[in-house]
Amino acid sequence: MKLNLLASVSKSLLLARWKQTLVAAIGVTFSITMFITLLGFMAGLNSMLDNLILNRTPHIRMYNEIEPSANQPISQAKVYKNHYNFISSIKPKNERLEIHNNGAILNALKKDDRVVGVAPKIIAQVFYNVGAIDLTGVINGIDVDEENRLFKFSDYVTSGQYINLKNIPNSIILGKGAAEKMLANIGDVIQVTTIKGERVPLKVVGYFQSGIQELDKVQSYASIGTTQKLLGESTNYITDLQVRLKDINLAPSMAIEYRQLFDVEAEDIQTANSQFETGSSIRTLISYAVGITLLIVAGFGIYNILNMMIYEKMDSIAILKATGFSGSDVNKIFITIALSIGIFGGLLGLLFGFGLSALIDQVPFNTASLPTIKTYPIDYNPKFYIIGGIFSIVTTYLAGYFPSRKASKIDPVIIIRGK
Repeated sequence: MKLNLLASVSKSLLLARWKQTLVAAIGVTFSITMFITLLGFMAGLNSMLDNLILNRTPHIRMYNEIEPSANQPISQAKVYKNHYNFISSIKPKNERLEIHNNGAILNALKKDDRVVGVAPKIIAQVFYNVGAIDLTGVINGIDVDEENRLFKFSDYVTSGQYINLKNIPNSIILGKGAAEKMLANIGDVIQVTTIKGERVPLKVVGYFQSGIQELDKVQSYASIGTTQKLLGESTNYITDLQVRLKDINLAPSMAIEYRQLFDVEAEDIQTANSQFETGSSIRTLISYAVGITLLIVAGFGIYNILNMMIYEKMDSIAILKATGFSGSDVNKIFITIALSIGIFGGLLGLLFGFGLSALIDQVPFNTASLPTIKTYPIDYNPKFYIIGGIFSIVTTYLAGYFPSRKASKIDPVIIIRGK
């Protein structure tokens, strides 16, 4: 049977019950629209939440951990070699937080093809002096240029210029929460006291806001040179090396490699932020589950409509088979009807889904805790549109396949005799 004849019959059956056809197409359109919008919004939300931490977290953090020696003298004694030795109140080793030979390590990391860049850092515990009150704080000494290149430091400086840390001696960028506690304005000079008891004046050149309020109440930033002078250390004093990789998935294995190679502690980003990855995976799974459920419900709607169409078109099917249409031809006709609904409704759903996502993307979203976010986050990943399009076709095909099998098995003699 010619394809154009089958297409013509399919079109006639579609238009004969155009209201039912329209309802089925609207069901598919609505399902695809919500599927695209939901996944785009949830993926954008995941990216926003993860980036609050991941943009500011190195893929590998290298530092010197101060801990008790694992090899105690009693374990080396031959007398107690085969005994279980229980030791309490073990004191940490007499070591400094400084990474030893950090210059050679830094050069080796820069030559590694897997590494995008390395940003040295100093973490200094201080007290912010506010009159007679001392507030606990942390000053992060950073290489300003590398910190901005690798971790988008400037995006989180909400007031002032980040480059002033480099250009203005003895300057500091305060966390927004810390600045509010101290009532410190840009241009003011604050006093900080180191753990050694030395008080140092620093000029406020900006505010920093990470989006995590508890961190912003204690964290602040200064240049590496300023922090070294603050602590009274030499110019080669570094406590952390922050490594950014080309492939984040290599972080766990490379952390183990660096730990053995450089004899320092190395923590990968997956270990440091496992809770965020778990949360993102669960939210994504829920989004897919809800979206696919919508498509399946639309598929059942099409199934019911085609089933009703078959009962209402028994006479037409009998006439078709009596005039030479085979069961296979009837099967193709109803599958064509189902696929037509799926393709038409799916295309409209993809278009409306994109439009609704774009509309949400323009809705203002301003909150003090998320300074870098201006509108609701949307992810326009083409994967969502491909999945939605394929699933709409598969769902409607299956919804039309089973009724079409029933229609193809109708005996025209029994139908006509019954009439």
